[in-house]
Amino acid sequence: MKIAQYYDHEHIRLGLIEGDSLLPLDYTGSMIEFIGQGGEARPKGQALHLDKIRFAPVVSNPSKIIALGLNYLDHAKESKGAIPKVPLLFAKFPSSLNGHKEPIVWSSEITRKVDFEAELAVIIGKKIYRAKEDSIMDAVFGYASSNDVSARDLQFSDGQWVRGKSLDTFCPIGPWIVTRDEVPDPHSLAIKTILNGTTMQDSNTNLMIFKIPEVIHFISRQITLLPGDVILTGTPHGVGTFRDPSIYMKDGDVVTIDIEKVGRLTNLCKVV
Repeated sequence: MKIAQYYDHEHIRLGLIEGDSLLPLDYTGSMIEFIGQGGEARPKGQALHLDKIRFAPVVSNPSKIIALGLNYLDHAKESKGAIPKVPLLFAKFPSSLNGHKEPIVWSSEITRKVDFEAELAVIIGKKIYRAKEDSIMDAVFGYASSNDVSARDLQFSDGQWVRGKSLDTFCPIGPWIVTRDEVPDPHSLAIKTILNGTTMQDSNTNLMIFKIPEVIHFISRQITLLPGDVILTGTPHGVGTFRDPSIYMKDGDVVTIDIEKVGRLTNLCKVV
């Protein structure tokens, strides 16, 4: 199942994706409520073509967005960072969430080094704390494509990552959630970033240092995970800041995150 959030005038509604269409669901709650209640509802109403809808982020106001740094071997090498011995966690604020085809917006007075990071997002499906290793994947509702947009000048000057990762619009995620049953092996997916038609990142999720069950087990030993929580599982090599010369996104750029079996997430960059 592919399920999305979209705007119906000023209200956010849920819909099933079938081919090039969205089927509105007979459900008035949020995605987080939908997930927490078991993820079942029937379509109701006329199908909408995907070109005619405005996508919202796949979840709204999750309790937390937890991201991993240096979780791909190739990215750790390009950044000349030490290979982490345990998952390296940081947070992005929920106010950074953004939807498919919505603009990534920043001020040149705040940052001039805005980078892309293709990431597989894991959407948690139930409350878990100290999850048992043999049942961890049961806690996953599904997956989505995400861009961990990063203001590198803020990230590097601050000495920690939260501000540079959490500017408004800096967490595009979507266009939809693909439920866990449709992605039998999330550790064998092609993952790419395409910037203005040029492939910048081209890797595979099999290069994750810490696999998803290990990440969830590590987090849940110390932090309660709730339905709708988002885990960003790290980015592969090819980010702009470690290129020679560095490549940063600019006004008018179009950036696409393409993850096999999950979806293509596209956003326009806008400098104000």
